[in-house]
Amino acid sequence: MTASPTQPHSPIRLGVVGLGRAFMIMLPTFLADPRIRLVAASDPREEALRQFAIDLGGRVYSSVEALCDDAEVDAVYIASPHEFHAANVRAAASCGKHVVVEKPMAITLRECETMIEAAAQAKVALLVGHSHGYDAPIARTRDLIASQRYGDVRMIHALYYTDFMYRPRRPEELDTARGGGVVFSQGAHQIDIVRLLGGGRVRSVRAQTGRWDPARPSEGAYSALLVFDDGAFASMTYSGYAHFDGDELVGWVGELGFAKDPTQYGRTRAALPARLSPDEETALKNQRTYGNTAARGSIPVGHNHFGMVLASCERADLRPMTHGVMIYDDERAWLDPIAAPTVPRVEVIDELADAMSSGKPPLHSGEWAMATLEVCLAILESARSGAEVRLAHQCAPVLR
Repeated sequence: MTASPTQPHSPIRLGVVGLGRAFMIMLPTFLADPRIRLVAASDPREEALRQFAIDLGGRVYSSVEALCDDAEVDAVYIASPHEFHAANVRAAASCGKHVVVEKPMAITLRECETMIEAAAQAKVALLVGHSHGYDAPIARTRDLIASQRYGDVRMIHALYYTDFMYRPRRPEELDTARGGGVVFSQGAHQIDIVRLLGGGRVRSVRAQTGRWDPARPSEGAYSALLVFDDGAFASMTYSGYAHFDGDELVGWVGELGFAKDPTQYGRTRAALPARLSPDEETALKNQRTYGNTAARGSIPVGHNHFGMVLASCERADLRPMTHGVMIYDDERAWLDPIAAPTVPRVEVIDELADAMSSGKPPLHSGEWAMATLEVCLAILESARSGAEVRLAHQCAPVLR
């Protein structure tokens, strides 16, 4: 999708759909980047809207459509529940707004197609993220692979164990049919990384998933084997069952780049009371969303990450870390360093501003995210059928 090039208002006037956890994570980026000004928000929680108006002086709306119709909004960041992404993107595009929509893009391929079509018809930019495919160490690893200095990538391994399933959840987050479980919510991160490093075009998927806690009735774990068109392959494993902590493998730096205390083992499970009703658990989750807790304002010690990733090329293994890329070639192992970020997740704003001003497709476009969702759906289908699933909507990453 190619958008019409525009000279964006300086700063970009951003409207927000959904003031939940995703917004809380992106808020430090929006506040620290001078290219962004938060001007409007829509959310079903009145307390969140009141806080937005107090903190940021922004306009607040009871409906997504009213926000998108605001002439003083240049672009819309959509962080609503997964099942509403498609309708929200279409609403924004119909009003001529550029869009950043949280991952996963949607929960069906047809929804993705309608989102891409709406953005193309309106000639607006459509970006999907944040996903960890944006992270600077992943981008550096991709550049090293593209340079051919170490030959073609042949194998990729991605591994992450977290406490995802035992953080407070709304009902739809534990309902696979509504986009719940780790395959949609976390697989989108891992698949984006693996596709980016492997060239994008996945030919087939074979996978198994785990549903091991009847009280959390959705997929909490998966392992998948991806085969690319050129014969390269990738193994991916994720568990959200809160036992082993994958941050141990990256120097006890958490996913968002902050130092982590390993003595706090088990605190997520312990903090989730047993036998909560859905309404009680939703209320507990809302305590961690905008309007009820402050955004973390400190500077991270390293870049965002998504666990251990290792890309094996013909003449070296490449391991993105929180502070650079470890390179293991025929003669030595060394770190290609990357300075710690001053604005977390700034890469999202880089892509948005560039797409708005140039009209060129972003890396994390609708087409790219649709291909990532196709892999998510293939993981679920392969686990159900026990068969290898062939793919039909894959694409290579855009080279800039």
